Amino acid sequence: MQRRLSAILAADVVNYSRLMGADQTGTLAALRAMRRDLFEPAVAKHRGEIVKRMGDGWLVEFASVSDAVDCAMQVQEGLADHDLLRLRIGIHIGEVVFEEEDIYGDGVNIAARLEALAEPGGLLISDSARNSLDGKAAAVFSDGGPQSLKNIARPVSVWRWSVGGAAPAGAVEPLALPEKPSIAVLPFTNMSGDPEQDYFADGITEDIITELARLQSLFVIARNTSFTFKGESRNVQDVARVLGVHYVLEGSVRKAGNRVRVTGQLIDGKSGGHAWAERYDRDLADIFAVQDDVTDKIVKALKVSLVGADELPERAETAAPEAYDCVLRGREQYRLFTKEALANARALYERATAIDPAYAAPYAGLAEVCLHEWFLGDAAALDTTFELALKAASLNPDLPLVYEALGNAYLFTGRHDEAIAAFLRWIELEPNSAEAYANLAGAHVFDGEPEKVHDLIAKASRLNPVYPFYYPLYRGQAYFVAGRYEEAADFIRRAADLNPASPHPPMCLAASLALLGREEEAKAAVAATYAIIPDARLGSVRKNLPFRRPDDLDRLLGAMRRAGFTD
Repeated sequence: MQRRLSAILAADVVNYSRLMGADQTGTLAALRAMRRDLFEPAVAKHRGEIVKRMGDGWLVEFASVSDAVDCAMQVQEGLADHDLLRLRIGIHIGEVVFEEEDIYGDGVNIAARLEALAEPGGLLISDSARNSLDGKAAAVFSDGGPQSLKNIARPVSVWRWSVGGAAPAGAVEPLALPEKPSIAVLPFTNMSGDPEQDYFADGITEDIITELARLQSLFVIARNTSFTFKGESRNVQDVARVLGVHYVLEGSVRKAGNRVRVTGQLIDGKSGGHAWAERYDRDLADIFAVQDDVTDKIVKALKVSLVGADELPERAETAAPEAYDCVLRGREQYRLFTKEALANARALYERATAIDPAYAAPYAGLAEVCLHEWFLGDAAALDTTFELALKAASLNPDLPLVYEALGNAYLFTGRHDEAIAAFLRWIELEPNSAEAYANLAGAHVFDGEPEKVHDLIAKASRLNPVYPFYYPLYRGQAYFVAGRYEEAADFIRRAADLNPASPHPPMCLAASLALLGREEEAKAAVAATYAIIPDARLGSVRKNLPFRRPDDLDRLLGAMRRAGFTD
């Protein structure tokens, strides 16, 4: 076994299966010629070594990132006018392990994930790879923002290049400033010296985001996007530019025993100057007062004129710091989405309810756990979701999290009107919640109102620029319901690229391709689904997709059957 630090280039042919299905002989001839006349000479010129060949791709090792990038650019420029072939290329520098005839390690894994996200004809490199380039070479790349990669623990910041130097479609360009005062809250730094206390700093950050998100007069970037910057050292002005906000809040949390120190500073993203800064040294029992004060000081610093809709109800929190601590730990476990972590989250939330039976937040958290357990196959969990969500709502009807669980419980029991009402109530309580708009969009897909989906997902995506796979999936499903299968396939492919581990995109993609008559591609999508869920059947689709109109479900099932799925 050998280990070394290397620059790895991963490349593959775009639409290889489709090309082979249309003209196997012509595709193979073009591929051989491209490899002989362009790819392999470029690798040799830049001192690379092809360490693995697949039918439609390669892994190439280089001693330097500069050589890897120069090689990739030469190949992509050479293919710019090719009539048939396009490549995607990703590059990362990291540890590589060679064992017998195989190669693996972070260098390989991340390069392969980047290649899958690259545009056809484009090049995608990691932040660490770009940092290895000199200033002139690095300057030709556009910032693609942080991206979540399959089986990679933390998001990876990426940089894009395409032939001609223009940013390709899909690159994350700096976003225009909203008309409202706008802010992103970066994850507060855990200053305790104990990494296991991260959950507490993360929880404080999330609660501040939620309180700000409830103000109609502000524009607040979603938690999911803000947390992609966790652990990164980035220029705050660059963050503001990429996310399209005027202000950025950053801070730190130190928890020791029953004392907590919270610092915060509000930075003007244009000038880099401080608009406000404060330090709080308080008892842990005063943490909600600290959060309220931070929110109040930000509002005043931004000179926001609050309208009637911004009059927030008095916070119904707990007087028991231990119960709050359990809720924060429960949130951390819940977001791991494994069976073991869900069981841990359940135990923590139940402990919080035992400490303070009148505290709504842990009941809402338990409702979320039950909903996810239902998604994982526990048929009885949906009834419990209802009970817990209604319990939380009785204790605090103004808690936004209640309406995520309640709305989905209504939706998946076919009570579409009540589901939509719950999601609208969520938006009323938290008008900056990207997930509220996305959940409402999903409800409209199943309610047979696809025309309402796209504007809602556009709102969600602006609030949450590093969005999850189900945003383009909902758009693709909306186009499917509307009978526009080309657009459906396009958006569903994007969803599959964002989350290759989810079976839902390839299922829906297979149906769209079948109705377009692209049988070989449809079969490939079916195979991709079975690779994720070997026992996937139409019966589970029929059970779990709550279409209001029977024709919508029948059309989907018929298309999936035509693609090759069985009952």
